[in-house]
Amino acid sequence: MDSIINRLTEIEETASSIVEHAEEQKAVLDKEYDEKRRRFDEELEEKTRARIQTIQSKLDKDTSEILDGQNGAGGKEIQALKEDYAERHTEYAKNILKRITEV
Repeated sequence: MDSIINRLTEIEETASSIVEHAEEQKAVLDKEYDEKRRRFDEELEEKTRARIQTIQSKLDKDTSEILDGQNGAGGKEIQALKEDYAERHTEYAKNILKRITEV
């Protein structure tokens, strides 16, 4: 009878030891998992930040090119109007004077 009790005690101690070891391993695995997840999150955040920066830079460049193109077109129109005025300002002045005096 004592040998059965001793054997059961040994089995219980072994089982407790196995459970304790499993809990320690679980804690180690949890820590590893948390570290891997943290690194993944950091890498993903950095990649996302870099991609957003690339998109923002391209958007800024495209916007700048569009605005430069519009300014260039506007500049050409202004230059054409200045040239037209330089050539025909006397005619414009006469027409304005004529309209004022007709009223």
